[in-house]
Amino acid sequence: MKRLWVLLALGVLIPATARAEPIAITVQSASGGFSGGTAATSGSFAIDLGTVVMPASGAVGTFLIDGLRAGSDYTVSLVISGIAGWETLRAEILDPVDGDDALDPAAQPSYVTSGYSTSNDRDGFSFAQDSGLARSATFAGGAASVVADEVTNRGDVLMFTGLGTSTARVTFGLRDRLGARGFLVRFSVAAAPAAVPEPASMLLLGTGLTGLAAARRRRRVIVP
Repeated sequence: MKRLWVLLALGVLIPATARAEPIAITVQSASGGFSGGTAATSGSFAIDLGTVVMPASGAVGTFLIDGLRAGSDYTVSLVISGIAGWETLRAEILDPVDGDDALDPAAQPSYVTSGYSTSNDRDGFSFAQDSGLARSATFAGGAASVVADEVTNRGDVLMFTGLGTSTARVTFGLRDRLGARGFLVRFSVAAAPAAVPEPASMLLLGTGLTGLAAARRRRRVIVP
């Protein structure tokens, strides 16, 4: 009899644990050469966005994500290929316009999609801060630094900065406190800053300017 009860309990528990919430992920918009992003889930709390191409500064891609389990922390990963001419990847959460937008900045950035707004501290969307999930970007040339802006109502933003020549593997966390809400994750890239002259070049430049100044002084000397 005890064995029967055990089997019945397992029959109830196994389907419940095996059943996962359906997560829908699609590329909502793309520009500047952004392509790819065949999303799939692997495991209960892992999202693989596949491989995307972001070839140049100005490339932008936005994923529509829906169906995350309430309060759960998901690990998101993607591979970015075709890197050329940029060094910073920016990820930002945009939440749907609803009753929790009172803390959003009154003037929304021009890039925000109609029907959405920047994410504030009360809407429940975040990059899973304080969860302990990894945030990293490994470029072909080495690791990137990560800067987050997620404790102000300006928005939830991650900035991955590093020089790469071909590909980068990016990982971060994602959370929807209420669950099963459609929201956007927007990726954009920024160009590397203009090259700063090396000290040797600055020395040569300074020497040249000194020589020009001396020549001008010599020309101004009046010979009696």
